[in-house]
Amino acid sequence: MLELAAIFFAGFWAGTINVVVGSGTLVTFPVLLLFGYPPLTANISNNIGLVAGGLSGTWGYRKELAPNKGMLRRLLPASLVGGLTGAVLLLVLPPSAFGTIVPALIIIGILMVAFGPALQGRLALRRKTAHAHGTAGLIAGIFVLGIYGGYFGAAQGILIVGLMGIMTQVALQQINAVKNVLTTAVNGIAALTFMVMAWQYIDWRVTALIACGSLLGGLVGAKFGRMLPPVALRATIIVVGTAALVKMVFFA
Repeated sequence: MLELAAIFFAGFWAGTINVVVGSGTLVTFPVLLLFGYPPLTANISNNIGLVAGGLSGTWGYRKELAPNKGMLRRLLPASLVGGLTGAVLLLVLPPSAFGTIVPALIIIGILMVAFGPALQGRLALRRKTAHAHGTAGLIAGIFVLGIYGGYFGAAQGILIVGLMGIMTQVALQQINAVKNVLTTAVNGIAALTFMVMAWQYIDWRVTALIACGSLLGGLVGAKFGRMLPPVALRATIIVVGTAALVKMVFFA
């Protein structure tokens, strides 16, 4: 019962912070390892379970999403292709293949979130004369982050928020809404890939517990996150991202 409760509440907390910030995998994945689940089973089962939280969080942020549907249509295919690529790589590459770059990616994401507003102003004039290149760069970045998300996904949301904060003029809450759709799409396409190619690695009890917890957590996270002013949301992202980094580097 302790194990079941711990996995459920880990899913709830992961669903909550995924919607507000990202890095929910850094909650659920270590919990599953603690209870003795093999890393590949833990990663795949966790990925599938967190799709539910992404869906509920996306629904909670639907008002903030509405003004950026055009941008979402441009970015969503890149996330889907990237997520599919990352999921396939997870099944064919050694488990440590991306492990060494995860801390570096989290650091980059935190820096982009922290210094995004200052860089936005400096890049505004340049963006007006190079809009096509900026859009292509953003799509390419979202594709790369989709690969990372399909492979492991920890702090993918932080990285997307940081990237979009620098390369667009979209308000932070609206970026968060787009981020929720993109990360859910990556998790969703990866989940389908795992169910087709790696059914034997899925622990459906774990998946169901995380799904139920993250579904509820996504609703709670959307309600809480939408009330945060941009400065508070940015600070929350930086704090959680830093905590995730410390946890990965020093307590892995």
